[in-house]
Amino acid sequence: PNEMGEYDLPPDQMAAMIGQFADNGWINIVGGCCGTGPEHIRAIAEVVAGKPPRKPPQIPPRLRLGGTQPFTRHPDDNLLMIGERTNVAGSRRFARLIREEKYEEALEIALGQIEGGANIIDINMDEALLDSQAAMTTFLRLIAGESAIAQVPVMFDSSHWPVIEAGLQNFQGKGIVNSISLKEGEATFLSQAQSIRRYGAAVVVMAFDEHGQATEIEDKVCICQRAYHLLTKRIGFPPEDIIFDPNVLTVATGIEEHANYAVNFIEATRQIKDLCPGAHVSAGVSNVSFAFRGHDRIREAMHAVFLYHAVRAGLDMAIVNAGQLANYEGLEPELRQRVEDVLLNRRPDATEQLVEYAEGLQHQTKPNGEVTEAWRAFPVHERIQHALVRGIIKHIEQDTEEARRELGHSLAVIEGPLMDGMRVVGDLFDAGKMFLPQVVKAARVMKRAVAYLTPYIEAERAAGGQCEPAYRGRILLATVKGDVHDIGKNIVGVVLGCNHYDVVDLGVMAPCEMILQTAIEQSVDLIGLSGLITPSLDEMAHVAQEMQRRHLDLPLLIGGATTSAKHTAVKIAPLYEHPVVHVVDASRSIGVVEQLIGTKTRELFEAGNRRLQDQLRQSFQRQGTKKLVPYAEALANRLTSDWNQVRIDQPEFTGVRVLRDFPINKIREYIDWSPFFLVWEMRGKYPKILNDPKLGNEARKLYHDAQQMLDRIESEQLLIAHGVLGFWPAQSLGDDILVYEPAGSPAASGQVTSHQSVPSPRDGPIGARREICRLHALRQQWQRRGRGEFFSLADFIAPVASGREDWIGAFALTTGIGCDALASRFEAEQDNYSAILVQALADRLAEAFAELLHAQARNHWGYGKDENLTNDDLIAEKYRGIRPAPGYPAQPDHTEKATIFTLLDATRHTGIQLTEHYAMYPAASICGLYFAHPAARYFAVDRIAEDQVHDYARRKGITVPEAERWLAPNLAYEPNGSS
Repeated sequence: PNEMGEYDLPPDQMAAMIGQFADNGWINIVGGCCGTGPEHIRAIAEVVAGKPPRKPPQIPPRLRLGGTQPFTRHPDDNLLMIGERTNVAGSRRFARLIREEKYEEALEIALGQIEGGANIIDINMDEALLDSQAAMTTFLRLIAGESAIAQVPVMFDSSHWPVIEAGLQNFQGKGIVNSISLKEGEATFLSQAQSIRRYGAAVVVMAFDEHGQATEIEDKVCICQRAYHLLTKRIGFPPEDIIFDPNVLTVATGIEEHANYAVNFIEATRQIKDLCPGAHVSAGVSNVSFAFRGHDRIREAMHAVFLYHAVRAGLDMAIVNAGQLANYEGLEPELRQRVEDVLLNRRPDATEQLVEYAEGLQHQTKPNGEVTEAWRAFPVHERIQHALVRGIIKHIEQDTEEARRELGHSLAVIEGPLMDGMRVVGDLFDAGKMFLPQVVKAARVMKRAVAYLTPYIEAERAAGGQCEPAYRGRILLATVKGDVHDIGKNIVGVVLGCNHYDVVDLGVMAPCEMILQTAIEQSVDLIGLSGLITPSLDEMAHVAQEMQRRHLDLPLLIGGATTSAKHTAVKIAPLYEHPVVHVVDASRSIGVVEQLIGTKTRELFEAGNRRLQDQLRQSFQRQGTKKLVPYAEALANRLTSDWNQVRIDQPEFTGVRVLRDFPINKIREYIDWSPFFLVWEMRGKYPKILNDPKLGNEARKLYHDAQQMLDRIESEQLLIAHGVLGFWPAQSLGDDILVYEPAGSPAASGQVTSHQSVPSPRDGPIGARREICRLHALRQQWQRRGRGEFFSLADFIAPVASGREDWIGAFALTTGIGCDALASRFEAEQDNYSAILVQALADRLAEAFAELLHAQARNHWGYGKDENLTNDDLIAEKYRGIRPAPGYPAQPDHTEKATIFTLLDATRHTGIQLTEHYAMYPAASICGLYFAHPAARYFAVDRIAEDQVHDYARRKGITVPEAERWLAPNLAYEPNGSS
């Protein structure tokens, strides 16, 4: 080469050299050479003539990310690890630091994840008490100043688009958005994807669509394929920037449908990688092991085994705690085998085998080789506390006896280790670290211990020793006269007992005189009243009036499903000069009772309660100014139907059909489980609650206990289910529903005789037929913005004037026969947990039976024969028709139950009794009506005016004061006539 680094060669030598390069496939384009002339070009052209140009290697596109440093994922790279601890939903410490704005310490968590091996850090600020957008912005800006953290890419993890955008706008590299999905439809999905593309980020796509979360292999793959096609074909999103998350779901929950969840993910990953070339697959690994929360060793093993198999199926990256990732090969062989049995669903008892192993980790071996539980080596005081907190009943009598011998007398055991343990339970419950089912189990342990000590206490009392434990206070609880529902009251009693209060429980249907006399004789500190049905509100008001008349000064607590803080303030508190407090649920009862009984806190609490009730009364008075139209106007503006066109189906039978001893195994298939968890103050929708990060573990235990109890109820026939349903010809007349004797029937089963035959004013198909009863409906009068119609149940039945024959159905059912006896048996065994569990299940079975009977009714009626509905569809009421019940918003008058009962002869057919306040006994009982009108819908009558009440009393043949009594919660005026 010359001094410029160039070759100065004659044409033939240059052509020969280039020819060699061409023979080796190195030449692609010859553009020209310095200092050459046409002869050089001619010589080169002759040498390379006919030789193909070089084919450059095909390098597939790579996922390229970056913080301040670039990061490229190559096909042969190991698993890409995404650090999960900078996530307020996954790390309590990180969440606390962010809430307290201790960002410098929060940055240390991010650095720890990187030092632990994380290639990317996942940042999530989604928490109700946080300004998530501001927290994301602040944290990312601080990261920018920390070179060790700033160099790695970031995953912006949020379910709120503004938070994701805040992340994209405040990050200096190329990150990943986690996540978008098709659950809100294609338009939203593509709009968000286009925004992400403009920001230059990669994206995680969750396997959700408009129908929900994918759980099965086919669904996961189909949703991901659909998303891949939309992203790549519709908006040109680079495949290498698409990361699918096919949903890691929890296994080992005890639910059969969940057993294959890990297998489904692994196989879906394999298929997605084949069908979506260039895309990647990610996993949130910790979800798979939620069933073993608290067992870190088991969880780490599950994560290691899951990743081992998922990576071989094509998993590219995983959100993990990078510093706590076990090695698959280093796992103890038995543990690895049992974990693989669970994850790969290799045997039906895999979960039980792994649970057994997990429990074994908490055991220890004595010198003689005997295996025992490690906590059994604790001092007796700690063993008792451990048993209470964990709800372990197995050893409590043995430990109680040991404590009795050690302390010298029985009351010392109650006031010492037992109450110390219950204080821990109470503190954990108040702090949200224990849930109601655990508290009730703790109470079961406590009761068993006290029952063991009782004979010793009586002997000590006879010998002149200390007689009574020093309780914090004595509380009287009762379900008021005429009402039979007591699950909530029983739970409150258990919670109070756990907090060292002496509870006097009068049970259900307790008359006012009994309540007050017992309160005086027992020297109670407070009275708590419970009720479910609206007439119970009047009974509670009566008790308050009597407390005032007798000059009592005890605080009065009001609770139950039909009660409210506003009703308590407006209707009950003014009747009694001392504190009247509404309590929402059991978890609130302790704080209220402590403040009312404590001498230093009562005055302050009373003042706050008075202020609140004054505000509620003012709010109620303002609400009273809502415009109510005259009843005649409301009736004139009823829901109208073109009765010449409305489809009216005829049931396949008339009169009643009785279903006695209906199989529980068929009813349980219709259970809606979400309200069951609400009974235990665990708020969440089933089945999602089973995988809830906070509630999931205890929810699964509770669900498992419920299934076991249902199995026992079914096999031992502990609960009996009876039902009756029927159909009758019907027409409406104003707001009355006229029910006629079926054609060809000598009489209706109930022989209701309130009215005689009513001929149609037109020659319609119903003609003249004997009327056997009337059902009385109420009509909305509240003028709502944008609504000109005022609904009544009578609108859903063809009017007499239409001349068309219509039909109405009715039903009554119970699943509560045997429930009280069974609950009492459990209570006698000091097992309140099982007693409450049985009552809650009886109620759920009643609602399930109602759903089942309604499905049968629609089938009998004809229009439901083609239904193909899942249980979720039934719960969502995706069917034609309604089944309103007296006492509920569409007909708030409980006395209508009497007409339904007579029509169905319900007591004879089902054994259900009506109390004087029209509560149904047994408690797990339901009655109501069936309407088939295509436009039938549920609604609330809400407040009604005096003109309608007078008309209603006239139609029912009762006095106005009597009507006002039963409709009291709905009156828009004071019964004395003032507005």
